[in-house]
Amino acid sequence: MSEILKLVGARIRDVRKSRGLSQETLAEKAGFNPSYIGFVERAERNISLINLEKIAKALNVGVYHLFSYVREYEDLTENESRIKEIIAILKNRDSRDLDMARNVLLEIFERYDNKSNK
Repeated sequence: MSEILKLVGARIRDVRKSRGLSQETLAEKAGFNPSYIGFVERAERNISLINLEKIAKALNVGVYHLFSYVREYEDLTENESRIKEIIAILKNRDSRDLDMARNVLLEIFERYDNKSNK
């Protein structure tokens, strides 16, 4: 299996998930069968440039964005991987949601710190 297909497929999956889209929704937006998106994400199909462009448009990103997969996450610890997941969840939220999430985290950790210091 080609390394470039693996990286592009992983990048498509990551962008799709960060947008909160299912494979079915992305397929519908791009004009494909849902199973095709799964094949591409798992690097089981050699995607054409035309189809890559359709997927990029459906994800509302430039094609170049799908080639910018960074390998920095390959060697993450379990905690670092959880942080990446939290960032992906928060990435496309509006400022009100981000403020709310920040406040919830601060409250949780403040309570935890207070209990630990007793």
